[in-house]
Amino acid sequence: MNVRNEIWQHVDAAKSRLIELSDRIWGMPEVCYTEVRSAAEHAAELRHQGFRVTEGVAGIPTAVIGEAGDGGPVIAFLGEYDALPGLSQESGVAEHRPIEAGGHGHGCGHNLLGSGAMLAAVALKNWLAEKGIPGRVRYYGCPAEEGGAAKAFMVRAGAFDDADIAISWHPYSFWEVAPALSLANTRADFAFRGRAAHAAASPHLGRSALDAVELMNVGVNYMREHMPSDARVHYALLDTGGIAPNVVQAYARVRYSIRAMDLQGMLDLVERVHKIAQGAALMTETSVEMRIVSAVSNTLGNTPLEHALHNAMEELGAPPFDDSDRDFARKIRATLSDQEIASVYRAIGQPRTDAPLADFLTPLDSPRKPMIGSTDIGDVSWVVPTVQAHAPTVAIGTPFHTWQVVAQGKMPAAHKAMVHVAKAMAATGMAAITDPSLIAAAKADLAERTRETPYVSPLREGVEPPLDMSRG
Repeated sequence: MNVRNEIWQHVDAAKSRLIELSDRIWGMPEVCYTEVRSAAEHAAELRHQGFRVTEGVAGIPTAVIGEAGDGGPVIAFLGEYDALPGLSQESGVAEHRPIEAGGHGHGCGHNLLGSGAMLAAVALKNWLAEKGIPGRVRYYGCPAEEGGAAKAFMVRAGAFDDADIAISWHPYSFWEVAPALSLANTRADFAFRGRAAHAAASPHLGRSALDAVELMNVGVNYMREHMPSDARVHYALLDTGGIAPNVVQAYARVRYSIRAMDLQGMLDLVERVHKIAQGAALMTETSVEMRIVSAVSNTLGNTPLEHALHNAMEELGAPPFDDSDRDFARKIRATLSDQEIASVYRAIGQPRTDAPLADFLTPLDSPRKPMIGSTDIGDVSWVVPTVQAHAPTVAIGTPFHTWQVVAQGKMPAAHKAMVHVAKAMAATGMAAITDPSLIAAAKADLAERTRETPYVSPLREGVEPPLDMSRG
C-alpha cells in the first residue's frame, strides 16, 4: 500500500464527524473574538478525538490548542472559525436570501477552515498512534483572523515557540499551494475630542471633532499619490459625534487599516498617517489619540514545504466533484459578473476555462497577478516554517466576503474540497515526520529569509487582544 494511502484512510475514517462540525460552525456565525460557541465545539471535538486541550491561549477566551502524541517533532495545524458581519444567507440558494436581516455569516469559509485543519490533525495523530511513531500533533484553534490578529497575539505569547512546522489552508476557487503573499497590516483608531457648542448661536465656541476626522481623511487621500503603489489604506467612520447637525460634534472616531508589502514599510506608513491625524487636530484645535487595535506581518514563504505540499496535492488530484456539484456552481456563477470570474484566473496566471469548479492543480511557477490582502498567519510564518493550501470550496470566480460564499459553505462540494485538502495537509505532516531532512530544510529556509530582518512583532508594547472589537 502506498504510504500516503494510509494517512488518507485515516482522513476518510474521521471525516463524517468533522464535516458535521463544519456545518455546526456554519450555523454559529460568530464574529471577531466572540466565537464562544464555535471555540467550545472545537474544544469538545478535540477532547473526543483524544487530544490534550488548553483553552484561553494567550489570554484569549476563544483560542484553543489540542495536542496529542509524545516525543519527536511538533507538527502544527492551524484552524479558524470566525465569521463576518452582515452576511447572513441561506445555504444552497443561488440568490441573496438572508436568514436574519443584518445577521452574520461565514463569508470567508472559516467554518470549513477550522474543521478541515482539525481533520488533518486527527488523521496524523491516529496514524502516529497506529504505527507507534514518536511525534506530536498540535491543532491551534485561532479566532479573530478577520481583523483581530489573534495569531499575532498568540505568537507574541510564545504559543508557537516549540512548533517545528505549521500547516494550514483556506477556502478558495482553485486547488493549489497558496502563494506566500500578504500585506503587513495595522488597524488603528483615531479618536478626536473637541468642544460642543450651539452650531448657530455660538459656533465660534465649538471645536468640531468631526471636522478633524474629515480633514484627516482628506489628508490621507492626498497622501495616496506619494506612497508605494502596492500599499493600501482604508478607513471607516465609527462615531460621527451624533445625529444633530445643530450641535458641534465634540467627539468623533475613525478606524484605519494601513497595509504595505513588508513590516517596515507598513510601520513607516502608520507614522505618516498618524502625523496627518495630528495635523488635522492642530487645524481644528482638537486633540487626537491613536489606539492600535491589531497588527499583522506579511507572510513568508517556505520552499521545501511548498514543494512537499504540492507533491501531495498532485498525487491526490483535484477534488472529486460530481454533476450536481457543478450544476449548483453554475447557478452561483450566474450571479457573478464576467469581471469577477476573469479576475481569479488572472490572479493564478492561468487561461480561463468554462469549468464551474476547479478541476486542475495550479502550477507552483504559475505567473500570478494576485490582488493581495492581509492575514495573521503572516506572524506565524516568521517564527515557524509555514505552508498553506487553497482548496476549491466555491464556484470559480466567487468573490469572498459575500453572501455567495455563505450559500456554498455547507454544500457537498465544499465538504469534498475540505476533506481533500485535509488529506494533502495530513500527508505533508506525515512527510515531515518520516523525513527529518524536510523539517531541517524548512527551518534552514526560514533562517535564511529572516537572517537580515529578524522577526519583530508589529504589536506595540501595551497593545492587548481587542476583545471588544465586535462593538466597534
